[in-house]
Amino acid sequence: MKNIHGIRAWLAGLLTVLTLTGCASYSQEPKPVDTVRFGYFPNVTHMAAIVGLDKGYFQEELGPGIKLEPKTFPNGGLFMEAISTGQIDFGYTGPGPALINYLKNPTHHILAGAVDGGAVLVVRPDSGITSVKDLDGKRVAIPGIGNTQDLALRKVLQEAGMGIKGFGGTVEVMAQSPADMATLFLQQNVDAAAVPEPWGVNLQKKAGAKILLDWDRFGWGKETTNTVVLATKSFTDGNPELTKKLLRAHVRAVRFIKEHPDEAVAILVKQLKALTGKEMNVEEIKAAVARSNATYEVHENVLEEMAKISEEAGYSTKADISGFIDLSYLKQVTGK
Repeated sequence: MKNIHGIRAWLAGLLTVLTLTGCASYSQEPKPVDTVRFGYFPNVTHMAAIVGLDKGYFQEELGPGIKLEPKTFPNGGLFMEAISTGQIDFGYTGPGPALINYLKNPTHHILAGAVDGGAVLVVRPDSGITSVKDLDGKRVAIPGIGNTQDLALRKVLQEAGMGIKGFGGTVEVMAQSPADMATLFLQQNVDAAAVPEPWGVNLQKKAGAKILLDWDRFGWGKETTNTVVLATKSFTDGNPELTKKLLRAHVRAVRFIKEHPDEAVAILVKQLKALTGKEMNVEEIKAAVARSNATYEVHENVLEEMAKISEEAGYSTKADISGFIDLSYLKQVTGK
């Protein structure tokens, strides 16, 4: 029996090594492609991806010879798993999961910003919470451990001289799908939530949530990097022209959102319903968009501070993000 268990353990170890080797081989070998695998979330904070796909900008820029394969993800953890294992080449995600994964395995990089702001800290209407200090001993829901709202929450708690339970503080955090947070509020299972839009608006409507910190005060305020454009280095190295074409489509989408806000909201309502199966209210989406700033710029100082908070939280063993941000392709597209 010992020999059988030993063989099984050896085979399991070998399989792990082969799997990791395969992932590393994929991610490090630049090669031209005829299909771009494109990832994003069905969130308002991914508005540039949603609008750009709806308007046909990405396929138009790529041309008829390149196939575009869009795929949605529910959170940054699953997106990063997909990009780390070669399932996605290019896409949109939160900077939190992206930088944490980069510090462990630097095979991808940020090419542009996508949305600043776009997240709020809300509280139950009967919680009695009127300030950040009132979160002492309370339970706060976040979309995922190590995600961008997690890091933003840690920042505002630090500024108030507080912290997370287990890290010298008293505030308990729990990871929950934003779609389930209204139920948790109504059942009084959580006291507050740090969420991206449109879930802040959703909690206000369905659970009577009150805004504790609006988008311009939560985290780094209006400069909070909520969503970024990301790609594997193997993709950009092997496909520099395609990379610029995708970024050109991204810039077009951002400019369209700024120049035609009402039409952009209508697109989001239509596409979010198609992607989630849930009816989206125009006024709710408009309010969620108003809490977000579509952009292609990147606040490097914010990302550097996020990396430090990530290290302090034990999500990474270092905070050096050298090479994580590559704006060279964007500069060629915008001329700036």
